[in-house]
Amino acid sequence: MKMRSEQEMMDLILKTAQEDERVLAVYMNGSRTNPQVPKDIFQDYDIMYVVKETASFRADKNYIDRFGRRLFMQYPEDTGDFPSDVENCYGWLIQFADGNRLDLHVCTVKYMQETIRQDRLCRILLDKEGILPRIPEASDEDFWICRPSQKKFADTCNEFWWCLDNVAKGMWRREYSYVQDNLDFYIRPMLLRLLEWKAGAAFDFKVSGGKSGKYLYRFLPEELWESYLSTYSSCREEELWEAVFKMCQLFRKLEEELAENFAYPFAAEEADNCMAYLKHVRELPRDADEIYNS
Repeated sequence: MKMRSEQEMMDLILKTAQEDERVLAVYMNGSRTNPQVPKDIFQDYDIMYVVKETASFRADKNYIDRFGRRLFMQYPEDTGDFPSDVENCYGWLIQFADGNRLDLHVCTVKYMQETIRQDRLCRILLDKEGILPRIPEASDEDFWICRPSQKKFADTCNEFWWCLDNVAKGMWRREYSYVQDNLDFYIRPMLLRLLEWKAGAAFDFKVSGGKSGKYLYRFLPEELWESYLSTYSSCREEELWEAVFKMCQLFRKLEEELAENFAYPFAAEEADNCMAYLKHVRELPRDADEIYNS
């Protein structure tokens, strides 16, 4: 099955809206409206239909068939995992058999008025009755990396080094899934912040790193980005330890560099003490009854 082009998808989306008297307006957000994001075949169509009510759409289970043959999909407001107000906003997340993906929501005028200005990555596609407000040209400015305050910088560095304490005990206990979760959910986000601040500083804080830092490779030296990627690891003991120390070495280097750049204090002793503690625990025998022998 040949993948429908962007023009074909947009024609279908707008034709459907034009022919349905319940649809008053259409706007789009997401990566397709962001001029800084390279276009590719995996970009979603994030579409909002502004409607008089959502009930008739929710009742018609065949409504979305007009957009193409589906491989799989989700009704996010029906899952119970997301806060929802189905009377005012309801959606379908659809992966089509031709490769396209459509994230379509119907929302009431009330919902649109309360939310449309919250996202500057918004482009008006159709307004039958002049109900949509004037929207500035789509921009990712709301997502630009911000220069950290001295406290934010200090708190981030402290959080990184402190959370490694749990990694140390998890490694000694051979609780590798626990270690991996601590690295991914608490420690890596702090490292990612420093990488974002480095990228932001290099571009006058007028760039966005994207979700999970996925665009940072565009703004950082290739060697630095490769160093960051090398901090990912399997749950095998030696590989995990190597990843931990790579994270520590990279973080310490960035912390010192950014502290100098921002003219903020650098807590070198905290970093060095933490790394020394990790090295000590790595060599600590499994049958040890004390962490340190005085």
